[in-house]
Amino acid sequence: MISATSQSAMDCRVLVLNKHYMALRVISARRAFSLLCRNLAEVISCDDGTYANYDFQTWQQISRMKDQFKAHPQDWVSTVNFDLAVPRIIRLLFYDRLPRQTVKFNRRNLFARDGNRCQYCGKKFPTSELSLDHVIPRRLGGQSTWENVVCACLQCNIKKGGRTPQQANMKLIQKPVKPKRNPVIHIHLSHERYHSWKQFLDHAYWSVELT
Repeated sequence: MISATSQSAMDCRVLVLNKHYMALRVISARRAFSLLCRNLAEVISCDDGTYANYDFQTWQQISRMKDQFKAHPQDWVSTVNFDLAVPRIIRLLFYDRLPRQTVKFNRRNLFARDGNRCQYCGKKFPTSELSLDHVIPRRLGGQSTWENVVCACLQCNIKKGGRTPQQANMKLIQKPVKPKRNPVIHIHLSHERYHSWKQFLDHAYWSVELT
């Protein structure tokens, strides 16, 4: 049985490299463990600019020596028999690509695309003080798409109401578009736990896909 803390750790992000150590994308720890268990990938552990490669069995043994992880932020999956450190990076062994996925149209990615900034007044707000606005209202045939949904502060959303920006005498600060790549990658890179990713992302920063 896996604890609630372990369930949260399963949602941590893991950078995926191909056989040539090129960054491909970012996946959940849950998916990373699936690849490791099937011997389709190995763990890459980084320390002070150097890295070591571990198969899943060896990584289990390394995880038993918890003192090695004290210097770095670490998430753990606890089972009945052992605790397992969540890897930050894995390397694929038998294939170079994972299936491509488009950027998911969801609230988190919309807030990230717009930088938590109201697209009418231009001010930045906490997520709790933002809403999502249909540029062309649904009652006028507007669709829920990347090109028609933007972040709006509550005041601007109320002011606009069920009208188009032109009808409300309001202007968008930028044209809404569908991101080519996941807009939350900068959030991961700014977190200390993902510091080890940076050496693999010098040239791949904007090409890494997230799922």
